[in-house]
Amino acid sequence: MKEVERRLVSELMMNCRRSDRQLAKALGVSQPTVTRTLHKLEKDGVIKEYCMIPDFTKVGYTLFAVTFVKLKKQLNQDELKKARETAKESLRIIPNFIMLERGIGLNYDGVFLSFHEDYSSFTRLKSWLAQFDFIEVHEIQSFLVNLKDDVHYRSLTFSTLAKHILTLTNLKEGETAIKTGEP
Repeated sequence: MKEVERRLVSELMMNCRRSDRQLAKALGVSQPTVTRTLHKLEKDGVIKEYCMIPDFTKVGYTLFAVTFVKLKKQLNQDELKKARETAKESLRIIPNFIMLERGIGLNYDGVFLSFHEDYSSFTRLKSWLAQFDFIEVHEIQSFLVNLKDDVHYRSLTFSTLAKHILTLTNLKEGETAIKTGEP
């Protein structure tokens, strides 16, 4: 990724409501350069969407859950395919999920991230997960974050990630290093 592209992505993550002219001024490039670069990044799939992050408590959520699931080991290829299709369909049915991914770690096969209005909403989701015969129901584990807690160390924003993106430097195609220190 070119330096101007990386800086543009970072600027947009910190505030996507700025005009191309404002972005050009922040980056020290021309407005046509910003417009051209934006179109390229959108076409290449680097920019997937433009969004904002609300104060989740003010829109009605009190809990954030990180839920780990384990698949039953005896799944054959057809059952695994069906489980994947069911998981994809679930994302359309259950709006609480903001992320559902498979992965490796902590002896689990998948992770769900979800927001909930209250504890009852969370328990309904957990009960809903238990209906799937490909999930080890007794192995479902969750970490709950009380969004109304008085103490917050670093809330979910993209600004921190945007600043980190600026520390990445391409060494050669496919290889990335992290610089030390502040950008």
